[in-house]
Amino acid sequence: MASAGGAKSIKKKQKRPFIKQKVKLFRANEPLLSVFMWGINHTINELSHVNVPVMLMPDDFKAFSKVRVDNHLFNKENMPSHFKVKEYCPLVFRNLRERFDVDEQEYMNSLTREQPSDQDSPGRSGARFLHSSDHLFVIKTLVSEEVEQMHHILKQYHQFIVERHAQTLLPQYLGMYRVTVNDTETYLVVMRNIFSPRLEIHRKYDLKGSTVDRQASDKEKTKDLPTFKDNDFVNDGVMIYIGEEAKERQLNILEADVKFLSGLKLMDYSLLVGIHDCEKAEQDAKIQEEADEENGVLESDDSAGSGAGIPTPPDSPGPRAMTLSFDGDIDPKFEIYGIKSTEACPKSEIYFIAMIDILTHYGVKKRTAQAAKTVKHGAGAEISTVKPEQYGRRFLEFVAKCIQ
Repeated sequence: MASAGGAKSIKKKQKRPFIKQKVKLFRANEPLLSVFMWGINHTINELSHVNVPVMLMPDDFKAFSKVRVDNHLFNKENMPSHFKVKEYCPLVFRNLRERFDVDEQEYMNSLTREQPSDQDSPGRSGARFLHSSDHLFVIKTLVSEEVEQMHHILKQYHQFIVERHAQTLLPQYLGMYRVTVNDTETYLVVMRNIFSPRLEIHRKYDLKGSTVDRQASDKEKTKDLPTFKDNDFVNDGVMIYIGEEAKERQLNILEADVKFLSGLKLMDYSLLVGIHDCEKAEQDAKIQEEADEENGVLESDDSAGSGAGIPTPPDSPGPRAMTLSFDGDIDPKFEIYGIKSTEACPKSEIYFIAMIDILTHYGVKKRTAQAAKTVKHGAGAEISTVKPEQYGRRFLEFVAKCIQ
């Protein structure tokens, strides 16, 4: 009898590790990302126990939640033993996610299901950009001055989003965090991805309405998807063919956005334009299909569908990836900024248009830069560093010329 009882206890002991595996793992190739994923999971779960207030209070725009973990033993292969996660203004960003129609569970799953992946950064700021595994969200590192600026404008930004019923081309800010690993603090902001997770972008432009030093460098042009600028846009003879009705709608939204930014003395922002070439995508899909047939790859193995340019990690679940196939119709869930070209366009294209980099304040540093550039290039030169009102007017005039 004793031996039978001993066998039973051994069986119980063997089951325990198996039960533990139900705990969510945050596998990443660096501690920062593991902790970020853990932090998103933790903060969203914590928020799920907090009632949604009838209205946000002034203190909500100063609030934060903070957690410190010491001697972390579980999942130590992926997680450091000491780390801290701070979420800024949790109730405000939850409200913004709701207004931007971002589901809390989907937000958490997108950022924690798999490790976010690095993407190329074209800017001079040195900021790091990452995509969520499903490419629905972009994660950007911030410097402390940008975090301060975000706090400075957050109340007005939230009010603007409410008043405009989220009809805006401003960045959709969805969460802001500070992650501390090995005594190094990293500030991160999560935003909606401007581009579609299932359509490849074939050409990309960063437009400010300025002409001085506004062309892609030779180094930038060697990249797979270079970020071209204003002079490149003009010299390439590019035009955005969306028709008068769509043009008027986009410019009305932009005018409201620019007025908002100018009122806060913000400038140096850009219009990011991504162009998906439908004909090239079809040709690439046919070539890929033929290559797959030659290699004996079954059609069902094509995880991303004919329109996708995003490779899916081998361990991604098939059913989720299959939903990213493209049948020619724009889906507001995936192509939130997408606009189809009109028949006036020489070829079939889909445009993605939205604003980026809005956190630059026209302060002492920018005034000094304006003075230096004016001396160098002359008072009449179209330099990017000008007063916010002048910057906004020039920006809108340039964009209006780019669209027809």
